[in-house]
Amino acid sequence: MALTAVCRGEPLEEVLKRLLHQAGALGIRCRLLLLDRGFYSVGVIRYLQAARHPFLMPVICRGRQLDDPRGPSGTNVFLTWERSGFGTYTLHDAQRRPARVAICVKCRYYRGQWHRHGKQRLIYAFWGLVPSSFDWIQQTYRQRFAIETTYRQLHQARIRTTTRDPLRRLLYVGIALILRNVWVWLHQVVLARPRRGSRAIRLDLLRFRRMLQWLAHVVEQKLGVQDSVPIQLC
Repeated sequence: MALTAVCRGEPLEEVLKRLLHQAGALGIRCRLLLLDRGFYSVGVIRYLQAARHPFLMPVICRGRQLDDPRGPSGTNVFLTWERSGFGTYTLHDAQRRPARVAICVKCRYYRGQWHRHGKQRLIYAFWGLVPSSFDWIQQTYRQRFAIETTYRQLHQARIRTTTRDPLRRLLYVGIALILRNVWVWLHQVVLARPRRGSRAIRLDLLRFRRMLQWLAHVVEQKLGVQDSVPIQLC
């Protein structure tokens, strides 16, 4: 829905502003933004609050560590919580500008997940919404995990190049994203089977790599492919 180039050192709030403007031009109003922890900053939070965009993102833990003799500080304090709960926190940037957010700490046990045991504390910052429970926060943010699959499939479709031209490289990324979206559309509209209350998605009917292979064959037929090299024998 939106794509933009990011220059080195560019404030992330400016990047978000462009992306949201592109989405708004298409008539899309985001009800809730699920952001990566890289957007956890005063500038981004202040912009989203001023623009009235509800958001949910993980908190970056900073401050004195848990084993510090003086005790933890900053957002590291939330790592000491023994039970799930809600709170608030105010962070500041280098210019001492404040940004106040609501905090959700979701405590869970690893139970052998990732070969770990013990208690895990998931810490989220949010604004502009009234969550029904700690579990709702966790499950809602989990919807964003599908983005990682999108990136993996994007790299499968991205044109490989050695050019250092940023515009051309961004173009190739855009083409890869379009191909991935076409694949999703085919499954949702063409290949999905109706069922009560929803549609059954059958990814086995058309894998993404198979669609890319079909497109490669079409390109070969259109442009021609030479599989042999003529040689002269002396």
